[in-house]
Amino acid sequence: MQIIDGKLVAAKTREQIAKEVAELKSKGYDREIGLAVIFVGNNPASEVYVRNKIKACEEVGIKSYLCKLPEESTFEDVADTIEQLNQNPDVSGMILQLPIPKHLDENKLIDLIHPDKDVDGCTAAQKGRLWTGRDSLIACTPYGVMKLLDFYGIPLEGRNAVVIGRSNLVGKPMAQLLLDRNCTVTLCHSRTKNLKEVTSSADIVVVAIGKAKFLKADMVKDGAVVIDVGMDRDENGKLCGDVDYADVAEKCSYITPVPGGVGPMTVTMLIANTLQAYKSTAK
Repeated sequence: MQIIDGKLVAAKTREQIAKEVAELKSKGYDREIGLAVIFVGNNPASEVYVRNKIKACEEVGIKSYLCKLPEESTFEDVADTIEQLNQNPDVSGMILQLPIPKHLDENKLIDLIHPDKDVDGCTAAQKGRLWTGRDSLIACTPYGVMKLLDFYGIPLEGRNAVVIGRSNLVGKPMAQLLLDRNCTVTLCHSRTKNLKEVTSSADIVVVAIGKAKFLKADMVKDGAVVIDVGMDRDENGKLCGDVDYADVAEKCSYITPVPGGVGPMTVTMLIANTLQAYKSTAK
């Protein structure tokens, strides 16, 4: 059993990004490589995530812009901020930090982001590009999962892959990315019947449902690759994933831990997308 070390892969990826950013700066350019984060309200968990994103930008030499708006902001307030960032040439990419206050329409606001600056891969335009096989800015978590699989040289072509969870942010793009690499993909969800039978035949299982320790050993075949995207708390309040790691690990050929697996890759791929967005519009 090999533990997939997300911290290691994230660090190496950030080193490469920092090197590329430094090379671009040494050649001289007329605008910044910048990431803007729009943060509406006062969600404590979001504050932690935002700090991590700003820190990651600093680490690789990318400029960050924090646009903090009050909880009571109207749709127009947020829309105006997005439009200003769309027009700012020094903002290569932007994200709307989720969740946002319930009185705001998340999907409508996200789709106001210019697709070329959508470094979270959340706009309908970027999703459409992914699902039609065109160059796209890929949702950061599934993009990070693919980087982990490639770093460890895990073969994908022709293998049976099961994705548990059908969210727009993880499950659906994850399934598409695996399909694009010639896996045979089954996308499972809360209404899937005989889930254990489906997962037990999979070479690769990706779990992203937000249920602590959901995946058990009897749901996994010997030698499977198990990727845990979950971030939960167990009965003792300890951080854990969607996979019962202690139960499942010994059956796997590769497995991601929580913490230290997929998590470090998400922010890393956000800054990778920001660099890609800059380069795609550079003259």
